[in-house]
Amino acid sequence: MADVSLNVTGAKGKAAGDVKVPAELFGIGQDEVRSHVPLVHQVVIAQLAAARQGTHAVKNRARISGGGRKPWKQKGTGRARQGSIRAPQFAGGAVVHGPVPRDYSQRTPKKMKAAALRYVLSDRCNAGRVHVVDFGIADRPSTKTALSVLEPLVAQRFTTVVLGRENINEWMSVRNLPTVHVLFADQLNTYDVVTAEDVVFTKEGLESFTGGTKSGKEA
Repeated sequence: MADVSLNVTGAKGKAAGDVKVPAELFGIGQDEVRSHVPLVHQVVIAQLAAARQGTHAVKNRARISGGGRKPWKQKGTGRARQGSIRAPQFAGGAVVHGPVPRDYSQRTPKKMKAAALRYVLSDRCNAGRVHVVDFGIADRPSTKTALSVLEPLVAQRFTTVVLGRENINEWMSVRNLPTVHVLFADQLNTYDVVTAEDVVFTKEGLESFTGGTKSGKEA
């Protein structure tokens, strides 16, 4: 499978060469991508489930104080029989069948997560929604410079920007843009690609991602 070529965009949206990216990450055919939608769905659901805290809880009969005495005698009052003012039908009573703390996480093998990420990246690349940029930001952060590079590519579409960890000034330049979600290359995941209309890599971020993926496969 031949490598995929992506154009590099520099300052003010001008072309700045191109880069080759592995076809096994960015060049999977659309038919194969469609056939693996259930896999992508399973990985995304597992990721969202793992993000849940699961600390929800209610006070049941055992956890609520009071109500030890029978509120009125069993017979002769004309009222319905009751055993405690903390029964669930009373105001201030306990909650029955309510949520309890639990762990929502699902077991997802590493190979499944890696495969799902390959399919969604290929899907975005097939649609022309994967871009490589060179912000040209080195000495100090500049949101204006970053915006001048991004705007011709993605306009106002929601975008995931993938950076290398070497240049913190790039991260500081894009972190406040309202339509940008910024990640480092080792944090890229299926959910953040699925929810983004475009995926933008810096040259350093792309090198870190493809290099890390190769070394992970070799291991």
